[in-house]
Amino acid sequence: MQTVISSKGQIVLPAELRRQDDIRPGQSFRVERIERGEYRLSADDPPKNQGLVDKLLACPAQGWFSPIESETTNSLDPA
Repeated sequence: MQTVISSKGQIVLPAELRRQDDIRPGQSFRVERIERGEYRLSADDPPKNQGLVDKLLACPAQGWFSPIESETTNSLDPA
């Protein structure tokens, strides 16, 4: 993929890459110069709960959790 450096020195990551890696505004990155014309861009911190969904879906006890009916507080007497 190709991108362009703005007049402020900013590089825009293509939307496809941001979607694939769940990159959000304000996320911090580190830029490392490998050699002239070659750079490495890496995220400083993984997104919160990264991989959590995969871990939950891999749980051997599928169907262990079941939804409960919710109750409202409308029927409670104000004290």
